[in-house]
This record gives sequence, structure tokens and C-alpha cells, in this order.
Amino acid sequence: MIIKAVASARGEFNGSEFLFPVRVYYEDTDAGGIVYYANYLKFAERARTEFIRALGARQQEDLAKEDKTGFVVRHCDIDYLASAVLDDELVVSCRVTELGGASATMHQEITRGDQVLVRLDVKVAYMSFKKGRPVRIPKEWVAQMSA
Repeated sequence: MIIKAVASARGEFNGSEFLFPVRVYYEDTDAGGIVYYANYLKFAERARTEFIRALGARQQEDLAKEDKTGFVVRHCDIDYLASAVLDDELVVSCRVTELGGASATMHQEITRGDQVLVRLDVKVAYMSFKKGRPVRIPKEWVAQMSA
């Protein structure tokens, strides 16, 4: 059998909040059988990446340009409230709480059902890698992030 394509988990908007599903796999857990703390950062990163993709951004294309651009994490505050375990179905939310010319702050929560497991506030900067400094976020993305 030849498989041409399979849809990936893309997430969806619920108003201004983006929701991204994540399942906990064995590789995500530590020796105690709970999700290793650093993996919550990976789950949040995936949700932010899909959020940016849902806005219409094509990050690989931006990196292929002569003046490579992209978002980088500048600061992260994280509160671990409860643990996830193998096979848990989680939802990672993402919403913009502050928007500057070259930066954005996003509030994220990782939940299992109605229970909040992790809260994050992540500040990202939009960088020109060629210039080595922040540059303005494209106005079409700003309009969508502000909606």
C-alpha cells in the first residue's frame, strides 16, 4: 500500500485562542512515569509553531530567503501545577497577550480536561538572522494576531 499523505494534528482557533492537541508518549516520560519537565516546553513550542502556521506564515520559506527571519524565544515564565502521564490527551492553548512591533508575548496553558497542568508566558522576538537583530513582525500577521 502506498500512502500519499496523512493529515497532521494542526489545532484550531476558539475565538482568539489557538488550541493544539498533544498525546503523551512513553518517550515523553521520565523514570517516575510522569512527563519530564522539559517536555512541556516542547509541547508549548509545537503549539506556538502551529499557531504561527495557522496565521498563514510559512516559516521554512522565511528561513530560505536571503534575509532569513523567524521568531525566537526571548523569555519564558513557567509554572508547573500538576503532572501528566503516559497516554494522557492534553490540549495546549496559545493566545497573544501583548504585541509590539518586533515582539509578542503569548500566554499558554497545558490542560488535561478541565485541569490546568502548566502555565507559560513566553515572549518571542521576530529576528533577522542576517542582521542579527529584531525586525518588525509582518503587518499581515500583526493584523491576525490582534484579531
